[in-house]
Amino acid sequence: MDYRKIFDTIPEEFDKWRPRYCDELFSDIIEFSQLDSSRAALEIGPGTGQATEPILKTGCDYSAIELGENFAEFMNNKYKSYDNFKLVNADFELYDFEKDSFDLVYSAAAFQWIKEDIGYPKVFNILKSGGVFTTFGVASGSRVPALNDKIQEVYAEHFKTEFDYDNYIKTRNSNSEELSRIDKFKKYGFVYVEQRNYSNTREFNCEDYISYIQTHSTHIALKEPYKTNFYAGIKDVITSFGDKVMLEDNIILHIARKP
Repeated sequence: MDYRKIFDTIPEEFDKWRPRYCDELFSDIIEFSQLDSSRAALEIGPGTGQATEPILKTGCDYSAIELGENFAEFMNNKYKSYDNFKLVNADFELYDFEKDSFDLVYSAAAFQWIKEDIGYPKVFNILKSGGVFTTFGVASGSRVPALNDKIQEVYAEHFKTEFDYDNYIKTRNSNSEELSRIDKFKKYGFVYVEQRNYSNTREFNCEDYISYIQTHSTHIALKEPYKTNFYAGIKDVITSFGDKVMLEDNIILHIARKP
């Protein structure tokens, strides 16, 4: 199985439960890239569009490239009313873009699935001089440490999956140096590299929290006999904490410019 397409198996659930990004983040990207109707933007791996509409609304010449067939169909249906929207269902690593085509290239929680030594140079090549490249994602944790500890105990006892995300990403980038995200941008020629952080909170009951974590890549791959016991354990823990999970989201943005 091509694990880069693992989310493509659940487009409706993915669209409903995956975290969104804050308005401040999009305002920063749009301001930094001076994005408007005279400029062109490319989104890599949009999924079902969690980071799409704020960019579309600038009136820019928006393009997306999405590997998953189901995601591509979902996106086309979702944003077909926008005249400036176009999407190609293809593999970014293999697709032939014209050099110096875009003023902004961005990717939300997807760029880590692309081989580093292909992805960064390719983005650099397709950006215009002065163009902006940005990636961002969400790291989440319970605001109640005791609840988080109990949830981790359930993972340690019952979570056995055939898909190891961390090892998969490392394997695809086995020839790359272990560098911070900022240093990776700099390594491939980008300048004015910075990290910006934003925060958000989300509240779930037990049923909704389980629906949310079922959209994680490793959880999609979870099979019996582990699946039933794992989710039963999660349910027992959350129920014992009042049927409520408060997640603290740390939204991490890396933004840079091509000289």
